[in-house]
Amino acid sequence: AAFVGFGVWENKQIQKKRKGANDAEKLVKILHDISLNFKYSTLDKATGSFDEANKLGQGGFGTVYKGVLADGREIAVKRLFFNNKHRAADFYNEVNIISSVEHQNLIRLLGCCCSGPESLLVYEFLPNQSLDRFIFDPIKGKDLNWEKRFKIIIGTAEGLAYLHENTKTRIIHRDIKASNILLDSKLRAKIADFGLARSFQEDISHISTAIAGTLGYMAPEYLAHGQLTEKADVYSFGVLLMEIVTGRQNNRSINDENTASLVSIVWEYYQRGIVEELFDPNLMLHNYNTINVKNEVARVLHVGLLCTQEIQTLRPSMSMALQMILEKEEELPAPTNPPFVDENTMELHGPWEKYSLSQGDSSSIANLSHSSFYPR
Repeated sequence: AAFVGFGVWENKQIQKKRKGANDAEKLVKILHDISLNFKYSTLDKATGSFDEANKLGQGGFGTVYKGVLADGREIAVKRLFFNNKHRAADFYNEVNIISSVEHQNLIRLLGCCCSGPESLLVYEFLPNQSLDRFIFDPIKGKDLNWEKRFKIIIGTAEGLAYLHENTKTRIIHRDIKASNILLDSKLRAKIADFGLARSFQEDISHISTAIAGTLGYMAPEYLAHGQLTEKADVYSFGVLLMEIVTGRQNNRSINDENTASLVSIVWEYYQRGIVEELFDPNLMLHNYNTINVKNEVARVLHVGLLCTQEIQTLRPSMSMALQMILEKEEELPAPTNPPFVDENTMELHGPWEKYSLSQGDSSSIANLSHSSFYPR
């Protein structure tokens, strides 16, 4: 019996090695087919040997540096240090997914390098970096009035709708948050960081996967038992809408047990009919036709609540959420309650309580991320 057991184990190891080799072969083919390969020496020179002065930020998936190529093009180089199969899989996954899609609201992959001492991803450089640097900063937040924020919302929604509905395979980003929404020179939104993204065929209702993402942005059904659908991204988008309108960060309550989540606060103010009190002063609403614009801002918060409803089937699709935001005369349905999550203990109250997770459950939260593409 022991011999048979060893034989089964050995066979599984061989299959894993073959799969890894196949993945590597696929990656090489992708690079060759679409001319994405960069020499390590080229990127080393472009970043000044990864000089600290060129460092844009560091997150859970690596460090990002600004670089300048010999022809003067500015680039962002994502330096991935991985010493295990999971990071190698993340690298392959990110290249595979981002190289298969093209949309004005998705960051553009220029290439990568997997032949040097470390793996590198090369993206277009976006001078304004990430949305979180604006909306959560009381000074820089003034640079994004309501008109600019509204365009960012629309761009993000269009990018997500494309991922979910207009590609050969459905793509779920899994880590939508303000730090993964980059802004170009004209403050147009570009969704970034596809290391956690997953794709699956049209005829599959959901996939089961290890939980990964950022606390405060994950849908309860995914956090509870790892069943992933596009509605997980819709939930994250709903949280993002609330952050853009209020200038407050939802996951700030993780380190403050006395602070309710932003989703809970918006729900409470909606119930009391006083959501205007939550509007970020940096929206500069006094510069607009106040009534119409305030209604538009309140409508966006309303859509945010529809996107963060506890029951995933009640959440709109991304294309429907986009339509709700744009068609300002259409009456919106009343939202049902969002999940009430104690983000310190990871206990999900209500129907999700039996699936509660604790910070000590390493198998469940090992992949949780506080990373960002251009993190602070």
